[in-house]
Amino acid sequence: MQDTTITRSKTPPIASAETSDLSLEASSKNPSSSSLEDFSPHALTLLASALLAACGGGGGSGGGGDVSSAEPPVKLVDIPNAPGFNNFPKAINDNETARFLLQAQFSATAAEVSASRTKPFSSYLQLEFAKPIRKAWDWLEQQGYGDDATIDKYVYNNSIADMAVWRDLMSAPDALRKRVSLALSEFFVVSHSSMEIDWRGYAMAAYWDTLNEHAFGNFRNLLEAVTLSPAMGHFLNTRGNQKEDGKGRLPDENYAREVMQLFTIGVYELNLDGSVKTNAGKQLETYDSDDVSQLARVFTGYDYDKAFAPNSPNGRPFPGGKYSVWGRGYARASMTLDSNRHSNLPVDFLSAKIAANTDGKAALKTALDTLFDHPNVGPFFGRQMIQRLVTSNPSQAYVARVASAFNNNGAGIRGDMKAVWTAILLDDEARGPSTLANNGFGKLREPIVRFVQWARSFQAKSEFGTWKLFDLSDTSDSLGQSPLRSPSVFNFFRPGYVPPGIGVTAPEFQLVNETTVGGYLNFMQNAIRQGIYTSKKDQTVVDYGQPYTPDFVANYDALTALITNTGTTATNTEPVARAIVTQLNAQMCAGQLNAASLTIMINALRDGMVQRQIKSSSSANDKRETICAALLMILACPDYLIQK
Repeated sequence: MQDTTITRSKTPPIASAETSDLSLEASSKNPSSSSLEDFSPHALTLLASALLAACGGGGGSGGGGDVSSAEPPVKLVDIPNAPGFNNFPKAINDNETARFLLQAQFSATAAEVSASRTKPFSSYLQLEFAKPIRKAWDWLEQQGYGDDATIDKYVYNNSIADMAVWRDLMSAPDALRKRVSLALSEFFVVSHSSMEIDWRGYAMAAYWDTLNEHAFGNFRNLLEAVTLSPAMGHFLNTRGNQKEDGKGRLPDENYAREVMQLFTIGVYELNLDGSVKTNAGKQLETYDSDDVSQLARVFTGYDYDKAFAPNSPNGRPFPGGKYSVWGRGYARASMTLDSNRHSNLPVDFLSAKIAANTDGKAALKTALDTLFDHPNVGPFFGRQMIQRLVTSNPSQAYVARVASAFNNNGAGIRGDMKAVWTAILLDDEARGPSTLANNGFGKLREPIVRFVQWARSFQAKSEFGTWKLFDLSDTSDSLGQSPLRSPSVFNFFRPGYVPPGIGVTAPEFQLVNETTVGGYLNFMQNAIRQGIYTSKKDQTVVDYGQPYTPDFVANYDALTALITNTGTTATNTEPVARAIVTQLNAQMCAGQLNAASLTIMINALRDGMVQRQIKSSSSANDKRETICAALLMILACPDYLIQK
């Protein structure tokens, strides 16, 4: 493995406009300050090495990529001493509370832990289930991104959706809903990558809202909403899909294939526990090419709602009067059926038989009901949601318990999403202490989750209220991942990805290599110190070429107070170094740093404070740099990166 070099980036991340889309880049025009490397020589190089070691040494190119054939069957790991569900209904200490919160949402601040500490975990879930939805679309409207006066800037702009979604993830009160919606966005994948339509930012924001609206509803309704979403219609070609004709035209099969392979049943028949069914040693496939071709007929005849067409009263004139564009309302209206373009041929797929000349809406209902009722959906969907929230390698028993909750919520209802989230988060494998000591348990925190955890933990929200945070998926100098920015329908990583030499599934490791490690550490080093730089405060819409000022600046007052209030001297820094690392361990890691990691961090921070003469009377900036050094060590530590 090559050595990973972490550059001394002296500039903060800066959000800037390149074209009609927006990207993240660095600018030498921004103010600089002393590097965290000044705290401890070679610290970042050592941290990078530790990160790569935790991630199996890299080697992947990152991203899900295209998958032309079925993945190998997943290796399932049995976890001992996990008898079932809800045998640990309540935390017995702060660390157990924080562990739960970091699985269920993004952060576990002292206030959040205190609010949940004495209550059953189920009480938290009920409170979160009842919270109203905060919608991205509404915020775009409030910001004026749909105004006629700025159509030329935003009708073809993706980045307003980035801003709206980052705002939701980093600050929305309905934190559980946002966390599971992020998980759903990596299952029902739609991406900016090919969203070349009118009001594309609005379309992606509407899709995000769709996931949020159905996150606590029923899977069947979510499946239909996703199917008829304009964003999905464009992404997987159901929009404008036409019936066969006498000249050789056939219905597009893209959505028909992916709705089975990725969104509902997968490629192999599964037992309730997620294991693959076999016959004479051969894995049983769920569907074949004929099923795809037949099902594709159902998804013909659908298009955007013509009530918002360019030539309708709701169409909007483009500046200059040369042409009109779609009214933005189409981007959140369900696609509508044109029966003249819908196939009237019979459909025979899986267990369903749809007669010739069946009404298109009735045919869609039968097709989606057939997929929804397939016995694979519970284990197929449930296992991937466990992977997103709790562990990459759930036991077969864990998968079976979650699949059973999907099949029946206890009141005879199939597909109840609240029952699924409850089953995942209250399972004994998620809540019991035995899994903390199991090396096969847990998951790599994906970069989005790490970044949002930092932001929520230290109130790093947009002080300007503009939320100009864009695509962070660049692997060289950014997170290497950004919501709704997957490179393909196969997400950023595959659920069955097995890193070389590991032998078990670890999906998020597909994002890890030398480049992404360096990019992540550089990005987070700058973000935690200086925040994100955006265009000036009084801009409510993006205006290219504006001067940049700091936004998204974290608040570390509670941690710097440890230096101020403990009588720290330049030669007696170990007590405060220990206090800082201990508090960060509790808040960021649910107390899961091992003794060796704690010792290394405390000693490094202590020595750095001595070297820089940090004491109670030091400047606010020096104290802040001390906290940033400690926080960067946490964010690069294997004990943090692997969430249990």
